[in-house]
Amino acid sequence: MDASTDAGPVPIHPDCPDPGGDGEDTLELRLPDELVALFTAETADTATRGGCAAAGRRVLGGTKETGALSPSAEDLLDGVGGWGPTVTPVGRFQLARIRIERDLPLISRWMNDPAVSAFWGLAGSPARTEEHLHAQLDGDGRSVPCVGMLDGVPMSYWEVYRADLDPLARHYPARPHDTGIHLLIGTVADRGRGLGSALLRSVADLVMDHRPHCARVVAEPDLRNTPSVAAFLSAGFRFGAEVDLPAKRAALMLRDRTLRHLM
Repeated sequence: MDASTDAGPVPIHPDCPDPGGDGEDTLELRLPDELVALFTAETADTATRGGCAAAGRRVLGGTKETGALSPSAEDLLDGVGGWGPTVTPVGRFQLARIRIERDLPLISRWMNDPAVSAFWGLAGSPARTEEHLHAQLDGDGRSVPCVGMLDGVPMSYWEVYRADLDPLARHYPARPHDTGIHLLIGTVADRGRGLGSALLRSVADLVMDHRPHCARVVAEPDLRNTPSVAAFLSAGFRFGAEVDLPAKRAALMLRDRTLRHLM
Protein backbone atom coordinates (compact mmCIF):
# COMPACT_ATOMS: atom_id res chain seq x y z
CA MET A 1 0.00 0.00 0.00
CA ASP A 2 1.30 3.48 -0.78
CA ALA A 3 2.27 5.64 2.12
CA SER A 4 0.07 8.29 0.52
CA THR A 5 -3.09 6.19 0.45
CA ASP A 6 -4.64 7.75 3.53
CA ALA A 7 -2.54 10.85 3.70
CA GLY A 8 -4.89 13.15 1.74
CA PRO A 9 -3.79 15.74 -0.80
CA VAL A 10 -0.55 16.86 0.87
CA PRO A 11 1.97 17.89 -1.81
CA ILE A 12 5.26 16.03 -1.56
CA HIS A 13 8.39 17.88 -2.63
CA PRO A 14 10.49 15.66 -4.91
CA ASP A 15 13.61 16.24 -2.79
CA CYS A 16 11.96 15.35 0.50
CA PRO A 17 10.92 11.98 1.92
CA ASP A 18 7.27 11.23 2.56
CA PRO A 19 6.73 12.66 6.05
CA GLY A 20 4.12 10.12 7.09
CA GLY A 21 5.09 6.94 5.27
CA ASP A 22 7.31 3.96 5.86
CA GLY A 23 9.62 4.92 2.98
CA GLU A 24 8.24 2.45 0.46
CA ASP A 25 7.04 5.16 -1.91
CA THR A 26 9.57 7.86 -1.02
CA LEU A 27 11.57 9.40 -3.84
CA GLU A 28 15.23 8.53 -3.99
CA LEU A 29 17.35 11.56 -3.20
CA ARG A 30 19.47 10.99 -6.33
CA LEU A 31 17.91 12.47 -9.44
CA PRO A 32 17.28 10.01 -12.29
CA ASP A 33 20.03 10.04 -14.91
CA GLU A 34 17.48 11.04 -17.57
CA LEU A 35 16.49 14.15 -15.64
CA VAL A 36 20.12 15.15 -15.12
CA ALA A 37 20.68 14.72 -18.85
CA LEU A 38 17.64 16.86 -19.65
CA PHE A 39 18.85 19.68 -17.40
CA THR A 40 22.34 19.47 -18.93
CA ALA A 41 20.95 19.58 -22.48
CA GLU A 42 18.63 22.46 -21.62
CA THR A 43 21.45 24.48 -20.10
CA ALA A 44 23.65 23.96 -23.16
CA ASP A 45 20.80 24.82 -25.52
CA THR A 46 19.95 27.99 -23.63
CA ALA A 47 23.58 29.13 -23.69
CA THR A 48 23.79 28.54 -27.45
CA ARG A 49 20.65 30.54 -28.12
CA GLY A 50 21.58 33.33 -25.74
CA GLY A 51 18.84 32.38 -23.31
CA CYS A 52 16.06 33.30 -25.70
CA ALA A 53 14.50 29.88 -26.35
CA ALA A 54 10.93 29.55 -25.17
CA ALA A 55 10.54 27.02 -22.35
CA GLY A 56 8.68 23.91 -23.36
CA ARG A 57 8.87 24.65 -27.10
CA ARG A 58 12.43 23.50 -27.88
CA VAL A 59 12.82 21.06 -30.75
CA LEU A 60 15.26 18.30 -29.78
CA GLY A 61 15.54 16.45 -33.08
CA GLY A 62 11.81 16.71 -33.79
CA THR A 63 9.90 18.31 -36.65
CA LYS A 64 6.58 20.08 -36.49
CA GLU A 65 5.53 18.61 -39.83
CA THR A 66 5.87 14.94 -38.88
CA GLY A 67 6.03 14.87 -35.12
CA ALA A 68 9.13 12.67 -35.38
CA LEU A 69 11.30 12.45 -32.31
CA SER A 70 15.02 11.81 -32.25
CA PRO A 71 16.22 8.44 -30.92
CA SER A 72 17.60 10.11 -27.79
CA ALA A 73 14.21 11.70 -27.07
CA GLU A 74 12.36 8.46 -27.70
CA ASP A 75 14.61 6.73 -25.19
CA LEU A 76 12.83 8.51 -22.35
CA LEU A 77 9.85 6.23 -23.09
CA ASP A 78 11.65 3.37 -24.84
CA GLY A 79 10.21 4.03 -28.30
CA VAL A 80 6.45 4.04 -27.69
CA GLY A 81 5.68 4.36 -31.39
CA GLY A 82 7.50 1.15 -32.18
CA TRP A 83 5.89 -1.13 -29.61
CA GLY A 84 3.74 -2.83 -32.22
CA PRO A 85 0.22 -4.25 -31.95
CA THR A 86 -1.15 -6.31 -29.10
CA VAL A 87 -4.12 -8.66 -28.94
CA THR A 88 -6.76 -7.53 -26.44
CA PRO A 89 -10.16 -8.95 -25.45
CA VAL A 90 -11.79 -6.33 -27.69
CA GLY A 91 -9.57 -6.64 -30.75
CA ARG A 92 -6.11 -5.96 -32.12
CA PHE A 93 -4.80 -2.71 -30.66
CA GLN A 94 -1.84 -0.49 -31.43
CA LEU A 95 -0.55 2.90 -30.35
CA ALA A 96 0.44 5.02 -33.36
CA ARG A 97 2.42 8.16 -32.60
CA ILE A 98 0.55 11.31 -33.64
CA ARG A 99 1.28 12.86 -37.02
CA ILE A 100 -0.18 16.36 -37.21
CA GLU A 101 -1.01 16.34 -40.92
CA ARG A 102 -2.82 13.02 -40.60
CA ASP A 103 -4.44 13.14 -37.17
CA LEU A 104 -5.23 16.76 -36.27
CA PRO A 105 -8.75 16.95 -37.80
CA LEU A 106 -9.86 13.81 -35.97
CA ILE A 107 -8.31 14.70 -32.61
CA SER A 108 -9.73 18.23 -32.80
CA ARG A 109 -13.21 16.85 -33.49
CA TRP A 110 -12.94 14.57 -30.47
CA MET A 111 -11.77 17.47 -28.28
CA ASN A 112 -14.92 19.39 -29.22
CA ASP A 113 -17.22 16.68 -27.92
CA PRO A 114 -18.83 18.25 -24.79
CA ALA A 115 -18.21 15.08 -22.75
CA VAL A 116 -14.50 15.31 -23.61
CA SER A 117 -14.02 19.07 -23.42
CA ALA A 118 -15.46 19.12 -19.88
CA PHE A 119 -12.29 17.42 -18.67
CA TRP A 120 -9.68 18.13 -21.34
CA GLY A 121 -10.52 21.81 -21.86
CA LEU A 122 -9.36 21.88 -25.50
CA ALA A 123 -12.58 22.71 -27.34
CA GLY A 124 -12.30 25.33 -30.05
CA SER A 125 -10.42 25.64 -33.32
CA PRO A 126 -8.00 22.96 -34.55
CA ALA A 127 -5.21 25.41 -33.76
CA ARG A 128 -5.86 24.95 -30.06
CA THR A 129 -5.52 21.18 -30.31
CA GLU A 130 -2.48 21.58 -32.56
CA GLU A 131 -0.75 23.74 -29.95
CA HIS A 132 -1.40 21.07 -27.31
CA LEU A 133 0.06 18.36 -29.55
CA HIS A 134 3.09 20.40 -30.59
CA ALA A 135 3.97 21.05 -26.94
CA GLN A 136 4.71 17.33 -26.75
CA LEU A 137 5.94 16.61 -30.28
CA ASP A 138 8.43 19.49 -30.19
CA GLY A 139 9.53 18.69 -26.66
CA ASP A 140 12.17 16.44 -25.15
CA GLY A 141 10.29 13.16 -25.34
CA ARG A 142 8.98 12.94 -21.80
CA SER A 143 5.39 12.81 -23.19
CA VAL A 144 4.35 11.10 -26.42
CA PRO A 145 0.85 11.61 -27.90
CA CYS A 146 -0.65 8.66 -29.78
CA VAL A 147 -3.77 7.56 -31.62
CA GLY A 148 -5.20 4.25 -30.42
CA MET A 149 -5.96 1.96 -33.38
CA LEU A 150 -8.45 -0.84 -32.72
CA ASP A 151 -8.56 -3.36 -35.58
CA GLY A 152 -7.02 -0.67 -37.76
CA VAL A 153 -9.58 2.03 -36.90
CA PRO A 154 -8.54 5.17 -34.95
CA MET A 155 -10.84 5.35 -31.92
CA SER A 156 -8.93 6.86 -28.98
CA TYR A 157 -6.30 9.41 -28.04
CA TRP A 158 -3.49 8.60 -25.60
CA GLU A 159 -0.62 10.38 -23.93
CA VAL A 160 2.13 8.20 -22.49
CA TYR A 161 4.43 10.24 -20.27
CA ARG A 162 7.22 10.02 -17.72
CA ALA A 163 5.34 10.79 -14.52
CA ASP A 164 8.58 10.99 -12.54
CA LEU A 165 9.80 13.80 -14.85
CA ASP A 166 6.40 15.54 -14.96
CA PRO A 167 5.08 18.30 -12.67
CA LEU A 168 2.78 15.58 -11.29
CA ALA A 169 5.80 14.25 -9.37
CA ARG A 170 5.56 17.28 -7.06
CA HIS A 171 2.18 16.05 -5.84
CA TYR A 172 2.82 12.41 -4.97
CA PRO A 173 5.78 10.27 -3.84
CA ALA A 174 7.05 9.44 -7.32
CA ARG A 175 9.51 6.67 -8.11
CA PRO A 176 12.07 6.67 -10.91
CA HIS A 177 10.56 5.54 -14.24
CA ASP A 178 6.92 5.88 -13.09
CA THR A 179 4.99 6.07 -16.37
CA GLY A 180 1.69 7.91 -16.73
CA ILE A 181 -1.15 7.54 -19.20
CA HIS A 182 -3.99 9.81 -20.31
CA LEU A 183 -6.87 8.46 -22.39
CA LEU A 184 -9.96 9.67 -24.16
CA ILE A 185 -12.35 7.47 -26.12
CA GLY A 186 -13.18 9.32 -29.32
CA THR A 187 -16.78 8.47 -30.17
CA VAL A 188 -19.92 8.07 -28.09
CA ALA A 189 -20.60 4.62 -29.57
CA ASP A 190 -17.32 3.33 -28.11
CA ARG A 191 -18.04 4.55 -24.58
CA GLY A 192 -19.83 2.75 -21.78
CA ARG A 193 -19.26 -0.78 -23.06
CA GLY A 194 -16.00 -1.76 -21.39
CA LEU A 195 -13.56 -0.71 -24.11
CA GLY A 196 -11.81 1.79 -21.86
CA SER A 197 -11.10 -0.75 -19.12
CA ALA A 198 -9.85 -3.38 -21.56
CA LEU A 199 -7.56 -0.93 -23.35
CA LEU A 200 -6.23 0.68 -20.17
CA ARG A 201 -5.21 -2.75 -18.90
CA SER A 202 -3.58 -3.61 -22.24
CA VAL A 203 -1.68 -0.33 -22.50
CA ALA A 204 -0.47 -0.64 -18.90
CA ASP A 205 0.80 -4.11 -19.80
CA LEU A 206 2.51 -2.70 -22.91
CA VAL A 207 4.27 -0.12 -20.76
CA MET A 208 5.56 -2.72 -18.33
CA ASP A 209 6.51 -5.16 -21.09
CA HIS A 210 8.56 -2.55 -22.95
CA ARG A 211 9.83 -0.49 -20.00
CA PRO A 212 11.52 -3.00 -17.67
CA HIS A 213 12.58 -0.31 -15.19
CA CYS A 214 9.01 0.92 -14.73
CA ALA A 215 7.54 -0.54 -11.55
CA ARG A 216 4.23 1.37 -11.72
CA VAL A 217 1.87 2.85 -14.26
CA VAL A 218 0.06 5.90 -12.89
CA ALA A 219 -2.89 8.07 -13.89
CA GLU A 220 -4.65 11.12 -12.46
CA PRO A 221 -8.21 11.35 -13.80
CA ASP A 222 -10.41 14.18 -12.58
CA LEU A 223 -12.12 13.03 -9.40
CA ARG A 224 -15.45 14.19 -10.85
CA ASN A 225 -15.05 11.91 -13.85
CA THR A 226 -16.52 8.84 -12.17
CA PRO A 227 -16.73 6.73 -15.39
CA SER A 228 -12.98 7.27 -15.92
CA VAL A 229 -12.09 6.41 -12.33
CA ALA A 230 -14.28 3.29 -12.54
CA ALA A 231 -12.56 2.26 -15.79
CA PHE A 232 -9.13 2.47 -14.17
CA LEU A 233 -10.31 0.40 -11.21
CA SER A 234 -11.73 -2.24 -13.57
CA ALA A 235 -8.40 -2.24 -15.44
CA GLY A 236 -6.44 -3.38 -12.38
CA PHE A 237 -5.43 0.04 -11.06
CA ARG A 238 -5.84 0.86 -7.39
CA PHE A 239 -6.79 4.17 -5.82
CA GLY A 240 -3.75 5.80 -4.20
CA ALA A 241 -4.90 9.22 -2.99
CA GLU A 242 -6.72 12.41 -3.83
CA VAL A 243 -4.29 15.02 -5.11
CA ASP A 244 -4.75 18.71 -5.75
CA LEU A 245 -3.31 19.59 -9.15
CA PRO A 246 -3.27 23.10 -10.66
CA ALA A 247 -6.31 22.45 -12.88
CA LYS A 248 -8.23 19.78 -10.99
CA ARG A 249 -8.64 17.61 -7.95
CA ALA A 250 -7.55 14.19 -9.16
CA ALA A 251 -7.72 10.56 -8.18
CA LEU A 252 -4.22 9.10 -8.18
CA MET A 253 -4.51 5.65 -9.74
CA LEU A 254 -1.67 3.11 -9.64
CA ARG A 255 -1.05 -0.21 -11.33
CA ASP A 256 1.87 -2.07 -9.81
CA ARG A 257 4.11 -4.46 -11.72
CA THR A 258 4.13 -6.83 -8.74
CA LEU A 259 0.32 -7.01 -8.74
CA ARG A 260 -0.35 -6.96 -12.50
CA HIS A 261 -1.28 -10.66 -12.65
CA LEU A 262 -3.46 -10.47 -9.54
CA MET A 263 -5.63 -7.44 -10.32
